[in-house]
Amino acid sequence: MKFTLSEIIVWLVVGALVGTLIGRLVTRQKAGFGVWKNFGVGLVGALIGGVIFKLFKIELFKEISISVHDIVAALIGSVIFLVILAFLRKRKQKTA
Repeated sequence: MKFTLSEIIVWLVVGALVGTLIGRLVTRQKAGFGVWKNFGVGLVGALIGGVIFKLFKIELFKEISISVHDIVAALIGSVIFLVILAFLRKRKQKTA
């Protein structure tokens, strides 16, 4: 599985945008998790989503620039990342 530089750049740009959106949706506050955490969640989510979509050959839309496919992949990846974080936090609280 190869990733092009342009794919990674798109994932990062879309991830930054999606991080703000997902932060606002999850926290129901205008600031979300805060600028840097929103950015981080979006970036990690975009990378997770991009890898998953590429791995399973999911192609929702074919476009040259940033597409709805990239946004959906970033949203799904961000949700997966937040679920993993919530699981790890609960697990850490049980052991403490």
